[in-house]
Amino acid sequence: MGSKTIYLASPYGFSEQWKRLLLPEFVAALEALGLEVWEPFERNGQVNLADPGWAYRVAQNDLQDVRDADALFAIVNGTPPDEGVMVELGAAMALNKPIFLFRDDFRRCTDSEDYPLNLMLFAGLPEKNWRNYVYSSIEEIEQPEKALARWVLT
Repeated sequence: MGSKTIYLASPYGFSEQWKRLLLPEFVAALEALGLEVWEPFERNGQVNLADPGWAYRVAQNDLQDVRDADALFAIVNGTPPDEGVMVELGAAMALNKPIFLFRDDFRRCTDSEDYPLNLMLFAGLPEKNWRNYVYSSIEEIEQPEKALARWVLT
């Protein structure tokens, strides 16, 4: 059996700066756990904006990757977080995929006292110990007591 696959849901590919500086850090941290990272801008990034139907094809390819990946790691920065990431996260939740959230944005985006984001984002996490599925730094991704590192070993 090969490496487990993880879909990296992120808005960082829309900006050349973010794509060059931020995405590689996430990919490297996830790969360091032994995961095969499916980063959609890399996988579906060869887009000719002049080609009719490009947007539909990219969306379908991304959704198929969410279906096929073993899990999803979502960068949920922003207030609110990127709507495409939210759709990918919702699809993964509907498919009962393991999900892991990254947020190092200190702003709260919620009506809940318990959760830092819209409470629906936590519906795919366990009620107890949900914080083990939420990451607030790159370094935290490799921590063996957190859910992602434990999932990799299952």
